[in-house]
Amino acid sequence: MIAAIAVVIPACDEQRLIGDCLDSIRCAAQHPAVLALPVTVVVAADSCRDRTVPAARRHGARVLEVRCRSAGAARVLGTAYALDLVRADRPALGAEQVWLAHTDADTQVPESWLADQLAHAAAGADAVAGLVQVRDWSGHTATTAVRFLHHYDRRRPTAQGRADVQWRPGRSHPHVHGANLGVRADAYLSVGGFPSLAVGEDHALVAALEQAHFLVRASFDAPVTTSARRDPRSPGGFGHFLLDLETRTTQPQD
Repeated sequence: MIAAIAVVIPACDEQRLIGDCLDSIRCAAQHPAVLALPVTVVVAADSCRDRTVPAARRHGARVLEVRCRSAGAARVLGTAYALDLVRADRPALGAEQVWLAHTDADTQVPESWLADQLAHAAAGADAVAGLVQVRDWSGHTATTAVRFLHHYDRRRPTAQGRADVQWRPGRSHPHVHGANLGVRADAYLSVGGFPSLAVGEDHALVAALEQAHFLVRASFDAPVTTSARRDPRSPGGFGHFLLDLETRTTQPQD
């Protein structure tokens, strides 16, 4: 049974958005299904030149300052720091009792985000891969929005009332986002955690979990809302994927 939660957020120059992100996580931590559990929130502030660090602390996060210039590497270090904090506060807990929830600094999570992940964990999932939705398309062409929605909608399950499916190659949905990913700490540690990649660390972790025969639940519950800004922080990440959609006639899998 999960007895503690750690939420990890990499951030690079996110003083404008980090507060809304952390406020949404605080609301998710107050959900009745989560309220009794300790929730540790860590911001891995990567090479920040603005006031991300004081903003994150002001909104209640523990901050680890790193100089990676890589969201993936920052996520690795932030997760290790979060686990150290949980172990220090609750040394009797085993890794199988700790849930790691991951999102991004330009993202807001719904109130049921943590509760839904824990419900999947209680049903036997070792990890949960969730969806994203875009907050504001005003910086992009109408074609970009249509292509993105098509990219998602054409992979939704066909069975009436189906909220999620077991992750298997060829089964809906194939999406993996560091902005909406949860994993039990013992499963995470058993496959070596996130690799220190500049991009794609989320896909690599899920692939390693599946190869090790852990159950990854591809969930349609509680999609997070993320930005569609035209100055993405992570080369090759979600922001660049959206920019690429403007000029492509076919969509790569994300």
